[in-house]
Amino acid sequence: MKRKNITLISLIFFLASCGFSPLYLTNNDVNFSIESVVYTGDRDLNDFLKPKLKQYKNENIDNKISIETESTFRKIALSKDGTGEVINYQLEAEVIFLISPLDKRIKINEKKIMDSMNDKFEEARYIRSIKQNFAFSIANKLSSELIIN
Repeated sequence: MKRKNITLISLIFFLASCGFSPLYLTNNDVNFSIESVVYTGDRDLNDFLKPKLKQYKNENIDNKISIETESTFRKIALSKDGTGEVINYQLEAEVIFLISPLDKRIKINEKKIMDSMNDKFEEARYIRSIKQNFAFSIANKLSSELIIN
């Protein structure tokens, strides 16, 4: 009986829509077109940023902007054990965007604390995926800033 009630309640929650729509689903609200981007700094982070920013290029929009990016990525040891092995790291990404016609400077930071892993190959893969997530978040924050202005 209890399982039937839980199933019924969860079915109601799944079927009843609350009107949610993803914020970054379409670029209909975008009133700018990113024509050119010059990348300097961390190559991995820039490689992940390129396709995210390329989606904002639109020939039909008159408000064309050019961007210069300067990205940095740091892996900082936070704590060590008694033998001197690092236990925790703080991963930090910072990207500074210089928007040409607007003469605007936008600085976006992302941070994450991660535990050290025994397998260094897996740790490198994990850091690469964190950089990819940082790039996605930074591109979304940049587009939000540009839409507002």
